[in-house]
Amino acid sequence: MEKELLRKWHTLPDEKRQEALDFVQFLITKTPQKAKPLQSALGLCSDLPITLKAEAIDEARQELWSQFPREDF
Repeated sequence: MEKELLRKWHTLPDEKRQEALDFVQFLITKTPQKAKPLQSALGLCSDLPITLKAEAIDEARQELWSQFPREDF
């Protein structure tokens, strides 16, 4: 198909070649591009030098929930 396209391309006058090029560019812009797959939050942060220990997580949980009004239940 490429050889056929090039053969026909060479038979066109210069102004028609420009039109053909413009049309190809138009087709490229109208062709939907494949979307990049989304990364999870864990994947986005995977290169960060963060290390959390279970003790630090437990401490943060206790601090957060210590102010929770338990009597409202």
